[in-house]
Amino acid sequence: MQYAVEALVEALVAEAQRAGVQDVDARVAQALAWVRRRLSGDYVVDEFGFDAELTDAVLPLLRPLYRSWFRVEVRGVENIPATGGGLVVANHSGTIALDSVMTQLAIHDEHPAHRHLRMLGADLLFSLPVVGELARKTGSTLAVSTDAEDLLSRGELVGVWPEGFKGSGKAFSERYKLQRFGRGGFVSAALRTAAPIIPCSIVGAEEIYPILGDFTTLARLLGLPYLPMTPTFPWLGLLGLIPLPSKWIIEFGTPIETAALASEHGEAVADDPMLVFDLTDQVRETIQQTLYALLLQRRSVFF
Repeated sequence: MQYAVEALVEALVAEAQRAGVQDVDARVAQALAWVRRRLSGDYVVDEFGFDAELTDAVLPLLRPLYRSWFRVEVRGVENIPATGGGLVVANHSGTIALDSVMTQLAIHDEHPAHRHLRMLGADLLFSLPVVGELARKTGSTLAVSTDAEDLLSRGELVGVWPEGFKGSGKAFSERYKLQRFGRGGFVSAALRTAAPIIPCSIVGAEEIYPILGDFTTLARLLGLPYLPMTPTFPWLGLLGLIPLPSKWIIEFGTPIETAALASEHGEAVADDPMLVFDLTDQVRETIQQTLYALLLQRRSVFF
């Protein structure tokens, strides 16, 4: 296998040199060294399956979508802590969870520390062939409080989309209207670890696959939370899977500090249902009001 890869690389080098590409040898040497490490197993994976080296190689593949198709504008990235634990909480939409990977790429590329966002996902994600394994390797883990607390206590940056499938699968008529934020498990995790909560508001994802209806019966037969009907899917077949090129804005808000609450109320702070509910509602309302403000500033869906 390794010899086949090397032979292919050598052929590509020769072709690139004939085409006059600069610094070919250096670039290919780096690529070949990376391939050799991967084939020999000389790389680190943590207990959640996260492979930082692979993630750094995969994320650039999304940049054309991020920069040229959605033309993502990022605001407030300075509100992401440079070190230590932090919980990014965002609205969810778009039928397919492209908003999560675009947020992951925004933090990785735009933040000075180029931090990795460890995303919490539904169990359906990890049951999908290929996709589930890739999600694990690029930093995602199951959306349960224990995993979230473990990551936060290690000083990781964690991302959560509390609306879940109700957010990503809502009808176009309900766009930018936040759904219920669950039971506040993400707030409890932040309180137990004294990690700041960073509200994140995403505009643009609602329009990539406008949901006009739902093939409910077929979705149940397939074991899916929904099977959307959009202006292009299923009418255009596979072409209907191409997202519309909406203009995106991702804004990270002022962090909500939890350390003071944890200090004031002690270890039982995360078990106080009223406190958890109030903080959950505060995060939700902050994101909702920011969405309304961003929509007023947006000139149009596509510009």
